[in-house]
Amino acid sequence: MAKDAGARTKLRQHFLANLGRVMNSDELREVAGGITEWARRVRELRTEEGYQIQTHNDRSDLKPGQYILTDPKPQPAFERAISKETRAFVLDRNGFTCQMCGAVAGEPHPYDQTRKTRLHIGHIVDKSQGGTDDPANLRALCSVCNEGASNLTLERPSAQKLLIQVRRAKGGDQVELLKWLIQKFPKQAEELFKEAHHRSAGDTK
Repeated sequence: MAKDAGARTKLRQHFLANLGRVMNSDELREVAGGITEWARRVRELRTEEGYQIQTHNDRSDLKPGQYILTDPKPQPAFERAISKETRAFVLDRNGFTCQMCGAVAGEPHPYDQTRKTRLHIGHIVDKSQGGTDDPANLRALCSVCNEGASNLTLERPSAQKLLIQVRRAKGGDQVELLKWLIQKFPKQAEELFKEAHHRSAGDTK
């Protein structure tokens, strides 16, 4: 655990020393000392310490495996509040089995036979979406599923499904989504706005 904690400190210092510079996964893995859980340490910097480390999920100009810290000041972050007793209860309740892919703790992982399955505790409804640390909202997840390293068990929502959810959302939430999309796809948004402007100008003629 001390090694992992040291890796997190090294990653934090490296991000702060390279503020605004795009870094790839190979560089960050090396900074973390080559540990297999380097990506988890990066995610902890985001979720537990509040550092705004952005990826391709946040910006369209970033490629998968690229990371950038845009602000040295961390934002309010969620604290890790899951007790050892709760973790033990959830693991036992779930039969020490990943609830997404079925991998069993200690056995070779079905998607990577070179790795033994290591289980973590994940939220069913994410804390950012209002989820709690209550055992009913917790489940056992292996490292692969927890880190999103495999999409084999995750079905990406189609545009139709996303539109259905967006239409159901409140107006304010739709505006927040629009802001996020414009921030992620600034060039595409500018082109769409120009196209819409030309269309409206043509309609008034």
